[in-house]
Amino acid sequence: MVTKYDVFEIVYKNKIFRPIDIVNKLGRSEKDYKNIHRILVELEENKLLIKTEEGFEINKNNKSKSLYEIIYFCLSNDINYNLLLDKNLIQFVFNGLRRGEINQKNTNVNPRTFTKYFKILDKYGLLLWISKKPLRARIFYNTLINNLLVYFDFGHLNLKKISEDYISEVEKGLSVYKRLRKKNEIGFQKIVNEFEVYFVHHSLSLEGNPITLPDTVKILRDKIIPANLKTQDVDALKNYQNAILIMLRDAQSGKQLTIEGILNYHKIAMAHEPEIAGKIREVEVHIKKNPNFMVSKAENVRKDLEALFIKYNNFVKKKTSIKEIINFASYFHNEFQHIHPFVDGNSRTTRLITFHLLHLKGIPILDIPFGLLDDYMNQTKGSKNRDDKNFAQSLGRIILFNIKKINEKLSI
Repeated sequence: MVTKYDVFEIVYKNKIFRPIDIVNKLGRSEKDYKNIHRILVELEENKLLIKTEEGFEINKNNKSKSLYEIIYFCLSNDINYNLLLDKNLIQFVFNGLRRGEINQKNTNVNPRTFTKYFKILDKYGLLLWISKKPLRARIFYNTLINNLLVYFDFGHLNLKKISEDYISEVEKGLSVYKRLRKKNEIGFQKIVNEFEVYFVHHSLSLEGNPITLPDTVKILRDKIIPANLKTQDVDALKNYQNAILIMLRDAQSGKQLTIEGILNYHKIAMAHEPEIAGKIREVEVHIKKNPNFMVSKAENVRKDLEALFIKYNNFVKKKTSIKEIINFASYFHNEFQHIHPFVDGNSRTTRLITFHLLHLKGIPILDIPFGLLDDYMNQTKGSKNRDDKNFAQSLGRIILFNIKKINEKLSI
C-alpha cells in the first residue's frame, strides 16, 4: 500500500508534480489515481507540498527538508521509514528514553502495541534486550532517533550517561552462547557471514564511505556492482571484508595479535591505497574535526606500539574475568587509536583488532549495532577527552547486543 511518505519521497527526489506521473513512477494502475491524489492533498494540508498550476511540488521549508533527510537516511541504511515515521511509536521512544530501562509495566501501552514497537526497534538495531524474563530493555539514542523526535515536535533530549556495564547479563549470555554454538557450529558460521556485511558497512560509514547498506549487500553478498559508484569506495568495502575474514579465521584458531600481523591486516584492508597499506607512518597526522584527539608523534609510533604489545602479551596469557576482558579491550582500542600508526585506515583497523582480542578471549562480537554507532563514535574518535572506563561500559552494551542476537539466531 502506497503511503504519504512514499509519495513525498518521489516528489522530493524527482520533482514530479501530477498525480498521474506518480502513479506511473510507482508502477500502479489508474485505479490508484484517486488515492494518490488524496495523499497529495493531505501532504499539501500538512504544508509539505504546495499546489501549483502544474500540479504539486515541494514546499521548501524546514519540515519538508527534515522529513526527506529522515527518509534518505533510512533508505541508505535499509530501514523501512514507514515503520518509524509513526508519531505514536516516537512518543513511545520519547517516554522510553526518559525512563532509561523500560518494561511493559512502565510504558503504558497495551501488550500488542508494546510487542509491535519492540519488534520494529529491535529489527533495526535501535533497542537492546537486556533480559526477557523479567523483561528489561533500553532504547538507543542516535541521530536518526533524535531527528524523528524533532520532526514530531518532541524536541532534543539531554540524557544522562548510562552507567550500567551489564557484566552479569554478558556472563549469562555467554554461557548460553557456548552451549548453543557447541550444538550448531554451522549455524554460527552462517551468522558470521551475515553479520560481516553489516560490520563492513557500519565500520566504513564511520569513515565517510558513502556506499549505502543495500548497495553494500549487493557488492559483498550478491557480487553485483551498482552503477555510478566510485571504484575506490567499492574496493574499500571488498578489502575490508577480506581483512575481517582473515582476522576471524586467525582469532578462531587462537592466533595472537602481533605488530607484524596488524600491519598485514592493514595491508589487506587498505590495498586500494598501496602507497600507505601495511606501512607505519613517518609523517605527522591529525584527526579531522577533532583537534582534541592527540596522537603519537611519528618518531614514537613504533616505540608506543611495542609498549602496548608488552601489555597485550601479558594480558592474553592470564586467566581473566569478563569485566577484565572488556576493560582491557577498551584500553587496547583507545591506546591503539591514539597511537594512530598509519597515515589512513587507523580506526577501521582499531575496530578489527579489538574484535580479534575479544574473539580470542571467547567473546563473540561481529558488529556495532546501528543504534550505537553514534555513541561509539562519541566515545572514541569523536571524544574531547579519553575515558576508557566510560567506553568500557559502551563496549559492554555492544557486546551484549551481539550475544543476544547470536543466541536468538542460534536458537531458531
